[in-house]
Amino acid sequence: MAMTASYDHGRSAPGDAAAEGAGAPQVCPVLGTDEAAAYTDYVYTETLLSLQRPRTGESAELSFIITTQVMELLFRLIRHHWEEARDALEADDTASALAALRRGTGPQDVLVESWSMLATLTPAEFDRFRDALGVASGVQSAGYRQLEFLLGNKSAGMARAQRGLPVAGTELERTLAEPGLYDAALRLLRRRGMTVPDEVAERDWSRPYKPDPRVERAWAEVYADERPGNDLLQLAEVLMDTAERVTRWRHRHLMAVKRSMGAKPGTGGSSGLDWLARNAAQDVFPELWSLRTGV
Repeated sequence: MAMTASYDHGRSAPGDAAAEGAGAPQVCPVLGTDEAAAYTDYVYTETLLSLQRPRTGESAELSFIITTQVMELLFRLIRHHWEEARDALEADDTASALAALRRGTGPQDVLVESWSMLATLTPAEFDRFRDALGVASGVQSAGYRQLEFLLGNKSAGMARAQRGLPVAGTELERTLAEPGLYDAALRLLRRRGMTVPDEVAERDWSRPYKPDPRVERAWAEVYADERPGNDLLQLAEVLMDTAERVTRWRHRHLMAVKRSMGAKPGTGGSSGLDWLARNAAQDVFPELWSLRTGV
């Protein structure tokens, strides 16, 4: 039996009105010039698709560039959700913080899976365009560094390195000086009567977070109350969802580098594999992990 195509390159095709009314697929609508441009103008499609500019003839370089750009967009979206969550915690709005963190797990999952786009990159393919990167390295990404700062991995040196970027550098300096996501959670615990010490709740935000056994005990108090309405327990578990996805992304990064370049030094001058392995082994929100041994 012959079938009529539902889509005809943007032109309306003759169709059976009765069949369409019965639930058959409708033909693609005819778009005017203004309507067709509306989508492109809103999404900046032409600008977006003009930003992939390989520097070599190696086919795999396009995959590398697009994957990196997708990650940068996801960094921006995740940062948006984490900052919303942090600000909500500072305002004692736990419900909004939980919602923002849960919204953030979707982009985190996509971020983790984005490494699959580079899963088949061979050492030979990477070598054919690696010199075109020069000293460029993911460690220099201001977007990624924003996320690390929000997680408590502060570094004044990393912020100084971005001062040549007027917008990104200023934003990173601001994030360096502000409480991170975990800081806001601990400050909320303290306001709720948990035994979070002053030197943790009002610490120097520009310094990296250091685990404290008293903070572990405070979280243990939270976990001891298993009532369904315990919003602090819900917060702890959603923070764990966030932390676990960060570790997954770090590990996928480690595996992608190990597969494509082995133990060679990183393009930005880092120790490459060793640096990534240490980063992957570092717990995010450490007391939420350590308390589990004693529960």
